[in-house]
Amino acid sequence: MISSAEEFVRLRLSDNQDEYLRAAWDEAPIEVWLEIIDNYPDMRFWVAQNKMVPAEVLEILAEDPSDRVRCMVASKNKLSERLQLKMALDSDSSVRMRIVMNKKATHSVLIILSEDTDEEIRQKTIERLARLSKKSLS
Repeated sequence: MISSAEEFVRLRLSDNQDEYLRAAWDEAPIEVWLEIIDNYPDMRFWVAQNKMVPAEVLEILAEDPSDRVRCMVASKNKLSERLQLKMALDSDSSVRMRIVMNKKATHSVLIILSEDTDEEIRQKTIERLARLSKKSLS
């Protein structure tokens, strides 16, 4: 378990692969995640990338000014439908596209994205909905 913001940063910046992987896979108390977000803004992407990061932290990172951080949040399979919807309405098209590609995106969210202003997003969503429809018919 990661016990401090400083430990997370050290692990993430390490040249040692085992330490680097700990930054991607280890859990941390919510207080540690919040301290990283507050004190190390350049680490927010890596917080979002962590496989064990709690949903409460993803909620915060979904509001991040960086589209790169929001894209990472949108790619997470553990997103609630409410958070998927929020990301599907993001101002940045790359964030919305990540929701289209998210294997856990709900049908309701995909329906909304099928009417997106971005033609590529609309097309990818329609293709995905068609594949899902074929799967459910078989």
